[in-house]
Amino acid sequence: MTVRVSRTFDIAAGTEAVWTFIADPKNRADAISVVESWEQDGDEFIWYLKLPIPVVDKTVAVRTRDVERVENERVKFVGRSRVMNVTGEHILTPQDGSTRVENRFVVDGRLPGVERFFDRSFGGELDNLRAALERDLEVDVDTSTQD
Repeated sequence: MTVRVSRTFDIAAGTEAVWTFIADPKNRADAISVVESWEQDGDEFIWYLKLPIPVVDKTVAVRTRDVERVENERVKFVGRSRVMNVTGEHILTPQDGSTRVENRFVVDGRLPGVERFFDRSFGGELDNLRAALERDLEVDVDTSTQD
């Protein structure tokens, strides 16, 4: 089963500043609560996830790599593991003095419960990403544009 989820928010910062944060795979990994640790392996990052689902009783290694990068506009990455495949994309659009951040994810689970976890938890994980952006850029997010 495949889950597709998306969420958009505006942040009161220029696109270049948001890009500097969002384009860094380390920042993206650090913002996600189920990523216990990560390591770099060449052009790939291995995210070690602890998923709170019954059929996964140990940390899962997800090998991620960026597959598309357009500076100050978008970054798309894919992740592969024995329990799931994931495609994530962050699209930046300049607004009047701020940046719209559109987040799209497709999770294809290989074990029962993986898709439900991501479907249920996606909003909270993007709240974590948004909060990490706020801390890094020392700005507030315009929450009126969340969806």
